[in-house]
Amino acid sequence: MAQWKQVQMQVQFLSTKTLNELYPQTFPMDVRCYLANWIEEQSWEDIVMDSPEQEARAVGLLEQITSLLQDLAQRNPNVVEKLRLQQFSRNMVGVFRSQPLQLVKTVQDILRKERVLLSQTVSPVSHFSPSPAQPSESNRDVDVLVLKVLEIQSCRQKIHQLQEELNWERQNFESLQGDNGLDPNLSEQVVKLQSHIQQLEFNGKTRVQLLQDAVCCLEQCQSRLVQRIQAWRREQHLATIGAPFDDNLGPLQTWCEQLFGVNLKLKQEVLIEPIAELQEKLGLLLQTLVQSSLTVDKQPPQVIKTQSKFSTTVRYLLGEKVAPGKPVLLKAQIVTEAQARNLGQLGTIPSENVGELINNTAILEHNASTKSTCATFRNMSIKKIKRADRKGSESVTEEKFALLFSTEINITGCDTPFRIQMISLPVVVIVHGSQDNNALATIIWDCAFSEPDRVPFVVPERVPWKQMCMTLDSKFTSEVQTQRHLDRFNQHFLAQKIFDKPDISGDYSNMLVSWAQFNKEVLPGRPFTFWQWFDGVMELTKKHLKSYWSDGLIFGFIGKQHLHLILQDRPNGTFLLRFSDSEIGGITIAYVAPSENGGRKIQNIQPFTKRDLEIRCLGDRIRDIELITHVYPDFPKNDAFKKYYTGMSKQISANIVCARKFERECFPLMYW
Repeated sequence: MAQWKQVQMQVQFLSTKTLNELYPQTFPMDVRCYLANWIEEQSWEDIVMDSPEQEARAVGLLEQITSLLQDLAQRNPNVVEKLRLQQFSRNMVGVFRSQPLQLVKTVQDILRKERVLLSQTVSPVSHFSPSPAQPSESNRDVDVLVLKVLEIQSCRQKIHQLQEELNWERQNFESLQGDNGLDPNLSEQVVKLQSHIQQLEFNGKTRVQLLQDAVCCLEQCQSRLVQRIQAWRREQHLATIGAPFDDNLGPLQTWCEQLFGVNLKLKQEVLIEPIAELQEKLGLLLQTLVQSSLTVDKQPPQVIKTQSKFSTTVRYLLGEKVAPGKPVLLKAQIVTEAQARNLGQLGTIPSENVGELINNTAILEHNASTKSTCATFRNMSIKKIKRADRKGSESVTEEKFALLFSTEINITGCDTPFRIQMISLPVVVIVHGSQDNNALATIIWDCAFSEPDRVPFVVPERVPWKQMCMTLDSKFTSEVQTQRHLDRFNQHFLAQKIFDKPDISGDYSNMLVSWAQFNKEVLPGRPFTFWQWFDGVMELTKKHLKSYWSDGLIFGFIGKQHLHLILQDRPNGTFLLRFSDSEIGGITIAYVAPSENGGRKIQNIQPFTKRDLEIRCLGDRIRDIELITHVYPDFPKNDAFKKYYTGMSKQISANIVCARKFERECFPLMYW
């Protein structure tokens, strides 16, 4: 009923002519008002006008309308309104009993015209009250197109009627001329004939103009649709680094199907009086729509190990328009970066096979419950891969491939089959699990820094640190599944680490960080790259430290200079948790301890790794260390970490404390 409420706000500002165009005598505004809620709950757009089997459904809707009107009449105490409702019910039966599908068409037209009206009109009261939610862009586009098609059809019917009248009058004129010779009344007949001819010519030109406008409007609407499909694919790509992504393709499928229907209707109108230019344009638009409707719904893993199973799903947004008969078989093949670039230029299937894919075919199948048509490759595997010649220090984990899906498809209402294809996001093929981390770095860089309309699979060699920083934050929060982001202290330390500039305290935002600094060059004095170290921190946090991080108990990324600065004035026993920068996937405790000369010093306990935390959780380890008492800045550790202590027996706890005391006495604490 939401739509009717918006229309009611506009009704008082509409002319009588506009209201008569909105609500015909066969379906008056009173009925629209009385049954507003019920009308908007029905799926009118799902009923296909050209389908005879839908007539029973239309009959059911007519019976419900008349029944609802009769019920309203019985319950209405006002005698005048009671009689009016009964009259409306009888009229509906009289008009639509013999043509129930016409009822559906009438209601469809009314709802569409209302949406168009709401998208174009601003009520004067909107300055004083919240504006109602407007229909989506796709709905407005399609509604305008449908109205244009209806106008074209109406114009054609008028032309046909005029032509029939002209033929009749011409026959009468010829008959009178043959009987009466120079009858002076013939001049009046000539004037009538000339008037009809002029009117016919005018309507003919009007119809051509309407067709041109409608095709132009369809072209603009379809351009917006294609852009939205491309945007959906871009959002799917960015989801790799944790960007929000709505994977629902339902609205795009509806949009595709609606534009397909409009195209076919316009094609029929153009065929009545062939206009070559419009026929060609409609053909090209249809071809683009059919080809753009294939998309990879569920991407394959972007790091694929040979001889390992994986799955992927390809969806066809015009699935319900596929012609019945032979099943549509989709084929997948792996392509190189160079072959992917040639696809964009030539639109052909690469002849050279660079990899052997197992289970690389799947049938497009329609799911009635979800109204989706998909081909699911459930047990694919790359048996072997042929690599390109590498340049310089380029490694196999920097080489990008993709899966190309292709098929030939027949569409209902189209004479010739279409060749369609779609490429997946780039993938890196590895042969051993040890390559996984470096391969993922390639994918992260590609996802975060590629341009939407790039040549496959070009990425910049250097990017501003602010972009890199946003990527690291987005990836960290999505991977760990936390709402707590990296703060400015964390970000500053990461910048110092990747640029190897621990003494700089300024702004790194516009400094350029290279791919080599990210994951080719090892960090100074370390056997690993920046990404390998950062990925190790994410893995440890995700599996063992998520709650601690989310609760703000882990300071995280902090350099030794900053560490000494904030702890130097704190009392003995003050500590904080930071990620180790000396090894991959470690967390250490930095704390204030008494020095030999009676002062204070900062000590760092040997980092706890994944293996350590699998044996004993971080909370219990913190409880065991007597030298640490308050978590920075000044919270008692038992208050902060109490919920993380496990319920051990006192004897076990005492034994662990003794063991830790023995470790401290035999192995002096080291700086880490």
